[in-house]
Amino acid sequence: MVNCCGLLTDKKEPVPLKGIEVEVEVRDHVATVVSTLHYENKEDKPLEAVFVTFPMPADAAVCHFSAKIGQTQVVAEVQEKQKAREEYDDALSSGQQAFLLEESEQSPDIFSLSVGSLPPEESASIRLEYVTELAVQADDGLRFCLPAVLNPRYQPQGSEGGSAQVTSVPASLVPYSLSFSARVSSPRPVCKVESNCSLDPLQYLNTEQTQASVQLAAGHKFDRDVELLIYYKDAHQPAAVVEAGQASAKPGSLMGDPVVMLSLYPEFPQAVMSKMTSCGEFVFLLDRSGSMDCPMDNSHQGETRISSARDTLLLLLKSLPVGCYFNIYSFGSRYDSIFPKSVEYSQKSMEDALKMVEKMKADMGGTEILQPLKQIFSQPCIPRQPRQFFIFTDGEVENTKEVINLVKKNAASHRCFSFGIGEGASSALITGVAKEGGGHAQFITGTDRMQPKVMQSLRFALQPAVMDISVTWDLPKGVSVTPLSPSIKNLFQGQRSLLYAQLTGESTGASDSCVTVKYRLADHPSQNQLHFSLKLTEDTGLTIHRLGARTLIRSLETEDGEPSGGVKEKVVELSVQSGVSSAFTAFIAVNKGDGKAIQGPLVRRNVPTPMMYYQACMSALSSVKNYQHCVMQQQQQCLALGAIPMPVLGCQARAMLAPCSIGNRAMPIQAVYSGMKRRKYDESEHTLSCEPQQPPREPLLQLISLQKASGSWLLEPALAAALGKTSEELEKPKPPSVTQEVWATILALIWLHGFKMEAQDEWEFLAMKAVSWLHAQKAPCVAECVDAGNALLGVKVHKDALGL
Repeated sequence: MVNCCGLLTDKKEPVPLKGIEVEVEVRDHVATVVSTLHYENKEDKPLEAVFVTFPMPADAAVCHFSAKIGQTQVVAEVQEKQKAREEYDDALSSGQQAFLLEESEQSPDIFSLSVGSLPPEESASIRLEYVTELAVQADDGLRFCLPAVLNPRYQPQGSEGGSAQVTSVPASLVPYSLSFSARVSSPRPVCKVESNCSLDPLQYLNTEQTQASVQLAAGHKFDRDVELLIYYKDAHQPAAVVEAGQASAKPGSLMGDPVVMLSLYPEFPQAVMSKMTSCGEFVFLLDRSGSMDCPMDNSHQGETRISSARDTLLLLLKSLPVGCYFNIYSFGSRYDSIFPKSVEYSQKSMEDALKMVEKMKADMGGTEILQPLKQIFSQPCIPRQPRQFFIFTDGEVENTKEVINLVKKNAASHRCFSFGIGEGASSALITGVAKEGGGHAQFITGTDRMQPKVMQSLRFALQPAVMDISVTWDLPKGVSVTPLSPSIKNLFQGQRSLLYAQLTGESTGASDSCVTVKYRLADHPSQNQLHFSLKLTEDTGLTIHRLGARTLIRSLETEDGEPSGGVKEKVVELSVQSGVSSAFTAFIAVNKGDGKAIQGPLVRRNVPTPMMYYQACMSALSSVKNYQHCVMQQQQQCLALGAIPMPVLGCQARAMLAPCSIGNRAMPIQAVYSGMKRRKYDESEHTLSCEPQQPPREPLLQLISLQKASGSWLLEPALAAALGKTSEELEKPKPPSVTQEVWATILALIWLHGFKMEAQDEWEFLAMKAVSWLHAQKAPCVAECVDAGNALLGVKVHKDALGL
């Protein structure tokens, strides 16, 4: 089932939240985020405003919560969750103002904020602060994401509904504003800052360009997360930051001692990296729930998530190494697989899989990912074929922790690479399964192309697995170390690994220190070292301490599934000591003021969260009646506001252009609407779907689709069309001593290098397969073929550049 949007907010129920201000301070690859929420009660009764499911980055450490009512400032404290709830309820019942912020027990990227007993005609400001790490992207940018959009979380059938009701409206109707500014500083110059939203021009704050500021342009529509991509010059060098402890905290405690954050970027021996593995079992799990029919970039007319996923699977299947095994699973309210078990990669198995991929639609209902995961993990691993697991989803599940724990339990048998597709995908799910599965997480939003990010993960998957990872510390005499981070599960060439540790004691002499990471790579012992000083870094506040505390808390929360009583007590103690939120604590603030009770009955108002409206409705299709209800409510609200009804994203946006179908039977759009009232939903047909006209494939994908599993191309009319030539033009310049297949393969390689170098990340592996195939053929006249191919295609590509 789905906690679906009920459009409860209109002119008859004014919303107390009037605006949100967000200030971001980015220091190198760590961000401090301060959000201020302005409330106003214009009703004639005291008000309880509930901002349910307030989205937050999954790895955020929430460390401050305060409220200002009139001229009175109230700072919240962290308490055990049940105790905080009771204090909040007691305050409301006695007429006092109270504020409660708590993390969801199911997913760490969701919070609820309750503002209680706001008197008539009174205003209040809520200040919320958190710190978070910035993820490194494929192009070396650092990604900061402010979740402004929340997708509904799918709750599996038969599970207990313990989550809060989600009050959500179409993003265009959110009745509050957002202002956003960011200040960026680094030891290295800031090259540029990009965003999926409109920004005012970047302002440099010093001549060295190591400090800059930027802000969101006016008119943000709440239809997407706010994403910043920050690029530094000569970025991503190994580094250490040592932060002083809190003066008022007890020495020997986490907050009283210094804490070090190490940024490691492992460099593997080139001799090993040149031997990419040619074996493995590659298992792909594709989300085919109704929300996957949403557009990728919120244009309401662009490529859908499911179509982009189909193209990506095509690219992956063409790029797999000869000799591996593979299978493709898809899931919604149910799941299925292309093959009963993983099969050896061959021309036939690849063609069979591609035929099935072409038919895949977002037609499988809800988002129940747990059962297909259990099925995959129940399959025995293939000897000498390490399992590489790829998950594609828009991440809308409610049982996030259960899913992550299952991946963690089976981490010894696989590496997990996850991809969050579209706005509002659960960062907790995507990053959690990758972290516990020893893999890598990627997010694809806005106008991002899925293919280059997926191919970066394939590059990681084809690297030899790093085994026996250990970390040793060489510190001055008198200083000891207590790790705060869990053991490193995975290392990838050039990818950052962060380690936090508490440093206890004092050194009377030198401050030089060293950390060594040892591991085995393709049966070769290797190590990387980072030398650093224990000199304290100035002006970092307690950012590193809070991130270290957050890391330890998250590790304890996920320790062997359900935490024990002793673990919960330790998490609560850490959370209270550090002032960082956890699943077992909450922030509570009570304004006792002059002790006078606020008069009048308390009215509850749910503050709506912006969301992709189409996803809420489509995911809710446990019945067609629910879908009709969402559509009608949205149209009624738009009319009430004097606006033209905004079409539901996805199906309706394309209804004028494409035939609709229920199950496999095509129906005119009018018949679908008229049939909703009288026709029961058949679970076996899964969901209402609309079939957009598939646009013609771009030339690159057209060329890729023609490659054989061996790596070669055939000289055929389809290849000529992809290269923009006729069959006669392709055949005429072929040297007589060369076979048609060799000639076709060389032409394809020349075209890729001559016209598609900007997309090399996408075709690199299939080109390597083609070159390997050509070497195996020991073809004569290769130089002559390259010269003839250059003349035919109008380019100048040297045969050495082709790898020949």
